[in-house]
Amino acid sequence: MALDIISWAMVAFILAASCAMFISRDWRIQLSALAVQYFATFWLVTRHLPFAMGAAKLVTGWMVVAALGMTRLSLSELEEKEDPLGQRGQWFSIILIMIVVFVTAGAAPRIEAIIPGLGLQVIAGSLLLIGTGLIHLGLTSDTLRVILGLLTMLTGFEIMYAAVESSILVAGLLAITNLGLGLVGSYLLTAGSTSTTNVDEEQI
Repeated sequence: MALDIISWAMVAFILAASCAMFISRDWRIQLSALAVQYFATFWLVTRHLPFAMGAAKLVTGWMVVAALGMTRLSLSELEEKEDPLGQRGQWFSIILIMIVVFVTAGAAPRIEAIIPGLGLQVIAGSLLLIGTGLIHLGLTSDTLRVILGLLTMLTGFEIMYAAVESSILVAGLLAITNLGLGLVGSYLLTAGSTSTTNVDEEQI
């Protein structure tokens, strides 16, 4: 019973972190929300995997957050992009997240009935991450936010997959994929900053 309560609390953390990442325009808040997502994912994954494997996923996720954070911190010349829709854009984001929540609430019991034993908390957390990752990708072209959307989607897939497959090899491949996305994101951030600087110098 206590484990179920904590698991639902982790699902709430995932929802709150997803909202913060999706609505905020501050990269520090976005990366902090990603770190919270990885912690909540760690708890949900350990419902079906050994603690050591879950801890490895957590450490990998926080390494990705650290890599992206250090890269973004070194690019202090980049300006924060303003939301072109302003307050309306934030309300639109909230509406999209609520749609994901309603879809998750309706789909989770059905998936649990089709594949018993997964756990409603695991299914709900997975669907929330996949849904918010999808809408994240559909509404932005910013490099950092695209990488965050991809990482969010992959994290949601990992939660669901861990419940049906406990292979160490697959877990390792998913960890490498996370690290790869983080490194690619760091490279693209640096490359984008360099190209912007070169364009500015040519204009001068």
